[in-house]
Amino acid sequence: MPAPSITRVGIVAKQGLVAAAEQLEQLGVWLARRKIEAVYERDTAGLTGYAAGCAQASRDELPAKVDLIVVLGGDGTLLGMATRIAQSGRDVPILGVNFGSLGFLTETRIDELFTSLEAVLAGTAMSDRRAMLRADTFRGTECFDSRIVLNDVVFTKAALSRIIELSISVGDNLVTKVKADGLIVATATGSTAYNLAAGGPIVHPRVDALVLTPIAPHTLTNRPIVVPANEVVEVRPTVVDASDEIFVTYDGQTGYPLHAGDVVRIRHSERMLELVKAPARNYFELLREKLKWGERGGRE
Repeated sequence: MPAPSITRVGIVAKQGLVAAAEQLEQLGVWLARRKIEAVYERDTAGLTGYAAGCAQASRDELPAKVDLIVVLGGDGTLLGMATRIAQSGRDVPILGVNFGSLGFLTETRIDELFTSLEAVLAGTAMSDRRAMLRADTFRGTECFDSRIVLNDVVFTKAALSRIIELSISVGDNLVTKVKADGLIVATATGSTAYNLAAGGPIVHPRVDALVLTPIAPHTLTNRPIVVPANEVVEVRPTVVDASDEIFVTYDGQTGYPLHAGDVVRIRHSERMLELVKAPARNYFELLREKLKWGERGGRE
């Protein structure tokens, strides 16, 4: 990534991540020595006494106040901030630092944090521009909800509901009417999330595409399909009675039930996310490490 002008760094940790207290203080001290202001997310500030004398902001406010955001936690924490960055209209890079097992998005290990930050400040860090989705939900002729997400838009049934039916179109063309437990519409970045667990393909993040993956389809011939990123995917739920409870969720973070006649239109957003890459791993190394490719199971 080009040498940035970074004067303020936002710091966000997974809620309740007490184990990060030491790193949160070290990060604040490290930035202060370089005359860079640390701005702690308010819940994060509560994890360390050091943040009491530092600037603070809510998660919603943070993207407008900083030049870089460091996330300590897991992919879920990063996804929440990615949406807020997109909604702010600013291009704020995000550095994801993982606690616990390596994440697909929070791919930097805690011992790589300061090396990665040095590279960002020097302009030598590598970064990816990740595509995001815009989802508009129409009820009648009115668009009553719009979201921007990094990973996926997911349609699912309620826990005790029967199989749901969804009509799926791409552009002006009907793709299929699928009876299933649900449907995933994912970006290439989101292909390694719920999409992967549901049997969908892994798509390299530089591939400009959308992935449509049915969840446990009633008909085995309903398979995942990859479509061009410039297409508009339209999903219409078939709601016959109150037992047909169909929910739409965004990046696994928020969502709501759909009503009869609702239409969700999904397309690539104009917003993209700049994700700082781990200094020592490429994408395929990350896949091998995360998915344990090539490792033998059991005894020799």
